This record gives sequence, C-alpha cells and structure tokens, in this order.
Amino acid sequence: MTTRQRHIAHLHLHDVLSEAQYNDAIERMSGVTPHVQAVRPDAVQLDLTSALRYFDLRPYDMVQTAMIRLKLFYGLDSSAGLAGNRMLAAMAADESAPGETTWVPAERVADWLHPRPVTALPGIGRATADTLHRYGLHTIGQLTDLPSATLQRLLGAGQARLLTERARGHDPRPVVPAEPAAHLAADLVLSRDCLDPAQHHRAVLGLANRIGQRLRGERQFAGRLTLTVRYADRSSSTRTRALPEPTDHSPALAATALGLLTSLGLQRARVRAFVLRADDLRPAGSAYRQLSMDPADARARAVEAAADRARRRFGPEAVRPAALAD
Repeated sequence: MTTRQRHIAHLHLHDVLSEAQYNDAIERMSGVTPHVQAVRPDAVQLDLTSALRYFDLRPYDMVQTAMIRLKLFYGLDSSAGLAGNRMLAAMAADESAPGETTWVPAERVADWLHPRPVTALPGIGRATADTLHRYGLHTIGQLTDLPSATLQRLLGAGQARLLTERARGHDPRPVVPAEPAAHLAADLVLSRDCLDPAQHHRAVLGLANRIGQRLRGERQFAGRLTLTVRYADRSSSTRTRALPEPTDHSPALAATALGLLTSLGLQRARVRAFVLRADDLRPAGSAYRQLSMDPADARARAVEAAADRARRRFGPEAVRPAALAD
C-alpha cells in the first residue's frame, strides 16, 4: 500500500487585514478545500490533497485558484509556496514575490534545500545560528552532511534531532482546520502611516482597554497576550508574553501590552496597523487572582466595574481612560 503524496499550500497575504477580514478570507478558502488552517497574523495553509481529485486540477492550478479567489473577492495580493508538507510550503512562500508561487516537488526537495542558509529553517534563532556559524555551518546542505553525533555535541540531542529532520525536509504536522485555542482580538488600522512613538503607545493602550472590556463582558480571564505590528512595507513583527496571572483587569493587560510594544524597539518605525490578541482564555470563575493588600487595587477594580456599567447603559464611548481622551 502506497501513501498518497500530500500537497500543502502556504499563502502569505500582503495586505493589512482587520480580524474580521482575516476570518472572512479563511472562510473563503474553505470553498477550495475543507482543510484550512489559520497562520496568524497574515497567512493561511491549505491541504489540497483531496481537493485535487475533486476539482481534477494540477496542484499549481489549485493554488492559482485560491489566489484568484482572494484577489477577486477581497482585493488581496498574496504569494504562495507549494510543497509536500507545511514547513516546506511556508519556506517556499518566503521565496515568492507578490502574485507568484514557488513549487517544490518531492523529487527536488534536497536540491532546493541544500544551498539555502540555515537561518531559513524554522526554529533557528540567533543563538543557534551563531553556534552553527562558529563551526562553519552556514547552509542546510552542510547540516545534512554533518554526522548526527557531531551536531548533538553542538546543540544537544533533542534540538539536533529536530534540526536534522527539518534539514532533510521532513514535517509530519497535519493542516488542522480548527483554531488552536479560543481567543479575543482587537485591531486598529491607522488612516496613515504613523511614526510617532506616543501615538503607538496610545494605540496599544486603547486596544488593551478594548480587550479588557470584552473579557469582562464575556466573564473570561486571559493568560497570554500577543501583539502584532504591521508596517508600511507590509512586513510585520509579533511578540507574545504570558500575563503574571490570568486577568480581565485593563491596567494589567495594558502593562503587558505596552511591555510588548517596548520590546519591539520601534523608535520611528512607519506603522500601518496594530493587532492585540488575548488567548489562553478561561472562565472567570475558574481562574485564580492573587489577593492584594493595596487598597488602591480594590479602588481601581471598583472604578472599572462602575465604568463598565456606564458603558452598558450609555454606550461604549461613555467612559474612557484619560490617556485616550481626545
């Protein structure tokens, strides 16, 4: 019995999308194949294996169909990678210019991978790359030629084993249609590119406040925040940080979100949009909260509860933090 060859497409979206637009694009891709996985903040992966037989199309033509749908229905420019697994498809997409598709057939995987830099492999950070470069290992082909025992001495057994599998183009992960975890997101697309750090600070503070209101309205606590910043050149940066404790308290969310912004070191970057996502969600009744002896904390939470009641009665803009006032 032979295993049917997989065909995975990775589509990178080159436009700034709101959370709703991104979800609509994911839904549209389900018309191509039911096996669609979101790769936030600006990509989507499709398992085309079964769809090829249904539509009676070549893999490359199926990818073009998906890209045309995105352009026709949403005006979205995209680039694509097509390969036998998720990792190779994502790497191929990184090599593609907008509107183009890079196809890596199974028989060409080794030839395609070997001349590429080791930093092209997922999971190789700056420290690992520095270690490999120090020993003269600059390309993926050099990794595959290296005895496994030598690589284990450099990186440790677990990391060496994983890196060897990736260098040979192996990735058994399936495309999973379901979301990996429940989350809440708030986004802000700016009317013009913004270079002002004070405005960046104000935008992230506003997103944290919106996330806090939604968490309290749905009686949920968040355990982790992810901040994505999209730039004028359509590139993006993402940082994730666990909260000190699960919370729905806006000041606590804001402190972590602003810490993520600071860690990006934007200085005078030309920013187009911000997306703040809260995940690791849990019901408010099942999450713990560290008791505080500081009466200011109790007063802040009481004020927050009163503000929420005012918003429910008079509208979402009835009460805002002073830092967000016009």
